[in-house]
Amino acid sequence: MDGRNTLVPDESAGEQRTESRGAGKLRIRKLYDSETKLSWVLAGLAGLLGATAFTHSAGYFVTFMTGNAQRAVMGYYAEDDWAASSPWLALSAALLLVAFVAGVVSATLCRRYFWPTRPHSTTVLTTLALVLATLLDGFLLGGPELPLPFFPIILMTFGIGALNATFIDKKGEVSIPLSYVTGTLVKMGQGIARHLLGVDEITAWLGYFLLFGSFVLGAGIGGAIGMVAGGTYMLAIASLICALTTVYTYFYADRRQLFQ
Repeated sequence: MDGRNTLVPDESAGEQRTESRGAGKLRIRKLYDSETKLSWVLAGLAGLLGATAFTHSAGYFVTFMTGNAQRAVMGYYAEDDWAASSPWLALSAALLLVAFVAGVVSATLCRRYFWPTRPHSTTVLTTLALVLATLLDGFLLGGPELPLPFFPIILMTFGIGALNATFIDKKGEVSIPLSYVTGTLVKMGQGIARHLLGVDEITAWLGYFLLFGSFVLGAGIGGAIGMVAGGTYMLAIASLICALTTVYTYFYADRRQLFQ
């Protein structure tokens, strides 16, 4: 038997390792590209708005539509001595669901007909909804009193719905969820499982973890701001933060993507 072949290095194996490392670096770069970083910012904004509405209202959800769907049903069937038994709470939850869907529909139509070259400009609708909510609360509904009235919450929910139509793939489907954390956690869990099985890398779940972390961080910031500013003032601060984010997405992020 000729043993000289055992001394010849396996060039194909080396090339495969090089290609694998190159593909891994490419996935890491994609994980931290401008589109992904923008999703972290907007997820944080969604968390901040959710905290604003929840802590300065009667416990309304503007990001948690699963909870609103349950409230819309349980309000009519729960025990009378339970907080969720209020018919108004059930009706208000149903109205929030309608407002959220209306925001998604409006943002999708605006992307199609008004902002075809600026895919992230749906944040304009979110900002307009927040500004209108601030004006409505400040000038028509009694000023910076707590809790926030229901109508400003409706407008905030509309804005959150519009925000979720920011990242759309080529098929017209949402590619990056911003406020519905349940789907993000499911995808993160699947990625962790694939990583543990050795069939995928850390990039399979790290992006979802960072998106989730951004939402939680935004909620924490919203809660902290809410400790020093309440009612209309809190809405005004949220509107300002959203407006600054909109300026970035409209005049920088979208233009940069257009010229790439």
